[in-house]
Amino acid sequence: MEIIKTILLAGIGLASGVAVAGGVFAFISILGIIPRLCAKLRTASRVYSMETCIFLGGVAGCVVTVFQIPLTGGTAALGVFGLFAGIFVGCLAMALAETLKVFPVLARRTKLRVGLPLLIVAMAAGKFVGGLHQFFHN
Repeated sequence: MEIIKTILLAGIGLASGVAVAGGVFAFISILGIIPRLCAKLRTASRVYSMETCIFLGGVAGCVVTVFQIPLTGGTAALGVFGLFAGIFVGCLAMALAETLKVFPVLARRTKLRVGLPLLIVAMAAGKFVGGLHQFFHN
């Protein structure tokens, strides 16, 4: 009876993971985030390479999380991982905001004529400081 529960739990966990991962990658691909990011970075010839890297990063993150593989290298490795994860989340958030045309609507509603780049930098800095606060004051 215990083996059946374990198999059932493993099956539910695998199906849930596949559903969530499929949803995230479908979300990224439907919004066209990678081609937009490549257009902004002027690296349109490397779209497939970027998509492959994002896919491999997702798979590596899943493997590290599921099998609880420790990151060797201590704080430096954790810092590098955090930097790359933050860059990914930041790019994802900015591409989503651009796709939904958030910034033009925000500028129009707040009657903001100058300083939009400063507002974006301030938002990024706030996200950075909040992440540092959460990291150091768990």
